[in-house]
Amino acid sequence: MKRRYGEILSVLRFDSRGLIPAVVQDYKNGQVLMVAYMNKKALVKTLDTGKAHYWSRSRKKLWMKGETSGHIQRVKEIAIDCDSDSILLKVDQRVAACHEGYRSCFFRKLKGGKLVISERKVKE
Repeated sequence: MKRRYGEILSVLRFDSRGLIPAVVQDYKNGQVLMVAYMNKKALVKTLDTGKAHYWSRSRKKLWMKGETSGHIQRVKEIAIDCDSDSILLKVDQRVAACHEGYRSCFFRKLKGGKLVISERKVKE
């Protein structure tokens, strides 16, 4: 693992739990789809397969986006922020990124002090 991806792994600043935030963006239109966390294993699995893998903080396990729903994310580009403490994944998202069925996890907007649903659920 270290040998193949040593440069990127040595540059990234993972937190005390070994995690780094990953902002996920649609590579075609720039829409922010979700924010998740990766550990080194998730990043290496993502680099090896081309499909986005994350660390579930609640389940405390590695998971591939879409492993149960089929709504996978094919990674087109990876960028690292200036402080090396977060990752940007530009992906080709199959159907919905949100587990509630919306294209983006950011489907609620604050308008006039109230939260409103700003998009429709996606159909396959």
